Amino acid sequence: MPPSASAPGPAPDHAPNDAPPPSGIERPAGDPPAAPTLTDRVARFASGLIGGPFGEHAADPPRRTFWIPIRVILLTGLIAFAVNWLQKYPCSAGGWVDWQQYTGACYTDIRALWGAERLNEGAVPYQDHPVEYPVLTGWFMGVLGQIAYRIGSVANTDGGPIFWHLNAVVLFVCGAAAIAVLHRIRRDNRRTDIPGPNPDPALVHSRPSRPWDAMMLAAAPVVLVTATVNWDLFAVALSMPFFLYWQRGRPVMAGLFLGLAVAAKFYALLFIGPLLILALRQKKLLPALQASATAAVVWALINGPVAYLWPESWMRFFELNSERPVDWGTGWYVLRGVTGWERLWDSEFVNDMYLGLFALSCLGIAALGYFAQRRTAGGDFGLKTPSTEDVVPRLAQLCFLVVATFLLFGKVWSQQYVLWLLPLAVLARPKWGFFLVWQAAELFYFFSFYGKMLQVSAEDGRGIPEGLFLAAAASRWLAVAVMCALVVQEILIPRLDAVRSLPKRPSRGAPLQRPRGEAAPAPAAAP
Repeated sequence: MPPSASAPGPAPDHAPNDAPPPSGIERPAGDPPAAPTLTDRVARFASGLIGGPFGEHAADPPRRTFWIPIRVILLTGLIAFAVNWLQKYPCSAGGWVDWQQYTGACYTDIRALWGAERLNEGAVPYQDHPVEYPVLTGWFMGVLGQIAYRIGSVANTDGGPIFWHLNAVVLFVCGAAAIAVLHRIRRDNRRTDIPGPNPDPALVHSRPSRPWDAMMLAAAPVVLVTATVNWDLFAVALSMPFFLYWQRGRPVMAGLFLGLAVAAKFYALLFIGPLLILALRQKKLLPALQASATAAVVWALINGPVAYLWPESWMRFFELNSERPVDWGTGWYVLRGVTGWERLWDSEFVNDMYLGLFALSCLGIAALGYFAQRRTAGGDFGLKTPSTEDVVPRLAQLCFLVVATFLLFGKVWSQQYVLWLLPLAVLARPKWGFFLVWQAAELFYFFSFYGKMLQVSAEDGRGIPEGLFLAAAASRWLAVAVMCALVVQEILIPRLDAVRSLPKRPSRGAPLQRPRGEAAPAPAAAP
């Protein structure tokens, strides 16, 4: 996008090159949001069920007072969480009979760990029993475990169902918070790549408002079955404000939530690499270092007391991750099943292979983030003043690629890990088409996984054959790999990126499209 006429010139020599943009810049009032039925083919097709796509004579912005986008989106998310609650309810009482947890696909770690972590005895995580999760998730589990244990003791009843329902309610609140924050990110849709300490507000908000993107998270089919398998929604809810505050130019607040997210689930640590790469590219290193340092301090403050008081319990999480063999459904499991390669039974060998491939992937993503579109964006390729054209890779795009490759090459890939990728995928590539294909592959794997668990657990021949399970795991792997390829394509060709909404280059001889709302020119009079 070329700079507007009011775009500021080069920053003065005394201006700090790494100062964050001011956070008080607000989107102009009355700026209409992008209509999904005009920007997405799948949304346009689906709109036929409710009257068709947004028309030329529709009110823009719509004149609604209650059913504004955030309320419609949150209602959709609450319906999805209610369906998940019903889907897991048969397993909430415990005492699973005849492999009910697999035949009904209602297994949840939350209910299983009520006894495995001795929460049913009132044990305090780390103090009385080592926990296999990072500290903040352990505290989350422990606080709700203590509440359920004490309620069960007073009422003289089993606290297990109470524990599960308490966790479900809090996790649904976390899920709703993640949806609301993602909506805010896309409603503002600010640019963070503009050079200079005082960017023009018109450039900051040159991308269209896209509040409806949050519907992809609220209505994602896989949420119906994975929302309460484990405590991952807690970490997702903590990670989303990181992107919001970074977009608003508040690195300390961004680092605060990043540190909390890492203390809940370690995958959020992977966001720091893309953050620093883009900071180096844009010569705005100070804000990135502030966010990273704040995250490190927050993580240390949360982990330090536990590591000091109960070091063996604290180390349990790290020991388990290094000792675990190849898990069900990973790429390594599929490769072993297809090739029969015996070395893949060796966890140390797989560890080395995984670390090597993941390191190479990170180097490739770093090069992509640093060099993609550098000639267009100015800098080291001959332009004295960096351009304001919207071509710099977006933080969410690089974060999605790093987390996705971590799962693609990792030796553990639980079915609920899809929740890590969901908001990142929406932020990186908010297009319904292949998103639904990926969701279908995830659902195929989810139900195949429990069919495989039934096959190895029951002794009466139930379950699914190994070949079908390998096909499901391979389809999930390939779907995520294709999502990565599509994100890379949009980094290399920014005009394909729906978030930027850059005008397409017209083909030779093709008529130019009029902007939405612009009247057609009057026909010329006949000579």
